[in-house]
Amino acid sequence: MMPSDKAHIRRDRRPRSVGWLGFIVSLTLTLAGCASSSRDSPDISSLNPLQLDRGQLTVADAAGRVSMPELLSVDEPMREFVQHYTGGLNNSRLKLMSLHEAVRGAGSLGVQYDPFAEGSAREVFRRGTANCLSFASLFIALAREAGLEAHYQWQEVRPQWSKISDRVQVGLHVNVVVRMRDGKRFMVDIDPLPARDITGSQQLTDTEAEALFYNNISMAALADGDLETSWNYLVRALQMSPDMSLLWVNLGALYRTNDQHRDAEQSYLQALVLDFREHSAMTNLAVLYGLEGREEEQDYWLEKLDVHREANPYYHAWRGEEAAATGDWELALRHYNRAVALLPNDSNLLFARGVVYYQLNDLDDAASNIKKAIEFATLNTDVDFYKDELTKVRRAQRVGS
Repeated sequence: MMPSDKAHIRRDRRPRSVGWLGFIVSLTLTLAGCASSSRDSPDISSLNPLQLDRGQLTVADAAGRVSMPELLSVDEPMREFVQHYTGGLNNSRLKLMSLHEAVRGAGSLGVQYDPFAEGSAREVFRRGTANCLSFASLFIALAREAGLEAHYQWQEVRPQWSKISDRVQVGLHVNVVVRMRDGKRFMVDIDPLPARDITGSQQLTDTEAEALFYNNISMAALADGDLETSWNYLVRALQMSPDMSLLWVNLGALYRTNDQHRDAEQSYLQALVLDFREHSAMTNLAVLYGLEGREEEQDYWLEKLDVHREANPYYHAWRGEEAAATGDWELALRHYNRAVALLPNDSNLLFARGVVYYQLNDLDDAASNIKKAIEFATLNTDVDFYKDELTKVRRAQRVGS
């Protein structure tokens, strides 16, 4: 589920060695663009048909052509699996640990990561491979069968800018959050993101997760040139979660691929109604207006994109990384100063600025920034790493004094 300048298509990243079961103190960040209860949902029934050579496809046409996946349904072998590994346990945390080991362990189910392995919980259980969304479906289904409170979670990934086009790509990732009776929460993931790359998170409903499932099928079909399948699944996704802005950007991409520019334009604008910060919608509008020679409107959205970019701390961090890669530490510092000014409590930005100060031989400021990074870090692994680096800086201070 990865929105790009053209469409929100996620191709899961390469697998790392193992899954992750980690404690979360809190999930306070929210994903931009979540639905507002005071706003009426868009009317999906009024979508203009997709005009193909063999005829048009309507919303009504899509209704009967998409099978229901039953993402979270379990069968008898799955119930027996849960009973075998958790049946004798009363402590919810022990149940979770045992279930996680059973699902990921090589000696039991041993589910392996495959970025293209979509499917329901039952399909993953039989197949033994999963991407981030299908693994989440499997684990949630098994966890709930074991009496645990498990939910989908959507994580937003730190934006990445293109060196060539200066365009942004924002990644989206799905995993599982399990809540214990004492309120503590654990995160389960087949392919966990580095903590420094996570910029926000939001619990998803089962319905929203199902919409993302349909969306992934639609975008794979669009990439393969199968516009009919793409339409059917994307309409179904929109029917389930009409307030999800990324689906409207993808609908615009589908319309634009089919040369229905006015319909594409309206879809991108609808995405911006739902989330005025929807970068992909802005980018697509600028591209669309450029194709049509509508320079004034293109300039308007390009200016909006510039404002969006300049207000994003991760853009300045990216510029800082680029400057550091060329050895221009003064320029890197200016960019990291801007990034930290925009997001002053981000431990990764503070640590990176500390590294820049170290390269500039400003050891006092290097130590100060790394100490702040330790203060704001939330993961023990980050804290330990920062402390080791701070020790090196202090050693250099003693040598220089």
